[in-house]
Amino acid sequence: MDSKTRRAPVQARSSETVNTILDAASSLLGRVPFEQITTSRIAETAGLSVGGLYRFYKDKQEIYDAIAVRELNTFREQIAASVKTRHLLFSPRKSLDRILDAYVAFLDERPHFRELALGRHISDRTREDQSDPNTGPGGILEDLLVQKFGVKPGKALQLRIRIAAEVGDRLIDYAYRQPSVKERKVVLDELKEMLAKYLLRL
Repeated sequence: MDSKTRRAPVQARSSETVNTILDAASSLLGRVPFEQITTSRIAETAGLSVGGLYRFYKDKQEIYDAIAVRELNTFREQIAASVKTRHLLFSPRKSLDRILDAYVAFLDERPHFRELALGRHISDRTREDQSDPNTGPGGILEDLLVQKFGVKPGKALQLRIRIAAEVGDRLIDYAYRQPSVKERKVVLDELKEMLAKYLLRL
């Protein structure tokens, strides 16, 4: 048996353990008060010793960041699939609206991710990485605007996308703090208008 064959089961078990840890932490988020979530509690929920958890993550922040990256990758894949199947290929404005609607629906479906994203519990470094137009979800929006709708590419567009993401995060948080779904929708509709005027120069 060669070394690659021997490594494969070990790597598979490691990947499974990582997912078990992230799933355990996700199950606690939104269900348990945030300040009561500890690495010991995550380990217990995952069926691991604290030492076993520390083999993969040094603290809660690394776990939260890993959850955020996993969820953002899932969202990015969903949007990329929608673009590929032409579900988003309407006007630039309608496409932008649909991306925002899809993100809000994604937050609704994943309260653990919503807790992290809107509660500002993701580290600055991870936020920076995920805001990079070359690697983060903004890259999909940039490709859509440039390749499908002829928006001029370049650093100016990348900066607008970055600023739009920062503003969008704060206004989505504000929308979720509204007392009713109807009032939340009003805020999100205003956000759509703002983003269209800023990003698309409409």
